[in-house]
Amino acid sequence: MTEVVAAVVVAAGRGTRAGGARPKQYQEFRGVPVIRTAIAAFAEHPAVSLVQPVIHLADLDQYRAAVAGLNLLEPVSGGATRQDSVLAGLAALAPHRPQRVLVHDAARPFVTPALIERAIATPGAAIPALPVTDTIKLVTDGRVVETLDRGRLRAVQTPQVFDYADLLAAHRKAAAADRHDFTDDAALAEWAGLPVGTFAGESSNIKLTTPEDFAIAEKAYRAELTDLRVGSGYDVHAFADGDHVMLGGVRIPHTRGVTGHSDADVALHALVDAILGALAEGDIGVHFPPSDPQWRGASSDKFLAFAVERVKARGGAIAHLDVTVVCEAPRVGPHRDAIRTRIAEIAGISLDRVGLKATTSEKLGFTGRSEGITASALATIRLPGSST
Repeated sequence: MTEVVAAVVVAAGRGTRAGGARPKQYQEFRGVPVIRTAIAAFAEHPAVSLVQPVIHLADLDQYRAAVAGLNLLEPVSGGATRQDSVLAGLAALAPHRPQRVLVHDAARPFVTPALIERAIATPGAAIPALPVTDTIKLVTDGRVVETLDRGRLRAVQTPQVFDYADLLAAHRKAAAADRHDFTDDAALAEWAGLPVGTFAGESSNIKLTTPEDFAIAEKAYRAELTDLRVGSGYDVHAFADGDHVMLGGVRIPHTRGVTGHSDADVALHALVDAILGALAEGDIGVHFPPSDPQWRGASSDKFLAFAVERVKARGGAIAHLDVTVVCEAPRVGPHRDAIRTRIAEIAGISLDRVGLKATTSEKLGFTGRSEGITASALATIRLPGSST
């Protein structure tokens, strides 16, 4: 009979040390919420049968949006401490009768399939551990009391693995004794008399706790993106009857409107083609055919968001977007900041990664005759690996 392995992923903390308007587990890294990356590692692992998330119910809407499409058990509400939250997750698993359980922190999104496999393969209670390379001092009241033997010390990570019944009994024993101060499940298991072993952890399996942690992880991520690509895009639309022009996702009042695909936003259309060109994934017409009535009048921010998601799906990042608009009117200058801001919002990048210029064609050609408006764009993206 196949062993049933469950995972409890703890995500009920408020994560205040990480800063930001949202708990750290819902902040994005690599364009994806941290919690989704952490949970997906277990939900998509063939040896894990059940994934039980434990969340703060105030985050329920954020949670559902972050994990949409993953095969998970319904989340349960966490407690006042991490220990209470783990017990809530273990109790929720009782009807499913798992034999083994992994306990993982949602703030560790870099857990790998290999680490999960090592955890499951280790019998009994066990924790991922790394040798300590720094010298460790025991300090009391600002004075060094003792220098510890680092050869015997280990830095501990999650996922930690246990026989389900043993861990549930240990948690219930601690709760009955009114002990709620254990910082990890291994410490609680040790207190309850369970022997705890170790298996090899991974130095990349860091916990995102502070803004510095996010910055370090981002720097390491960028270092992996060695395949630098540049794509170009171009679009043109004719003026028609109307009272505004959509440009870069911003509605600009004008004496005329624009006709063409969707809302005829030449700036966003050019950017979409530039990004798709850098990915070598066709053009806007391939993914959103103008002959398809569902795109008639559609907001072009959907198209740019799609192109950005294609970059993320390949593990990449957008380094810079640059647009040049050519028309006699309307004047783009007064709307420059609003357009750059909107493009940055859609693309999920900082404002300093969006360039926008505007010019006329000196009364020459169809733009000079105010018959239409054009835009050209360049997109610089980074993908993992190299294009050899």
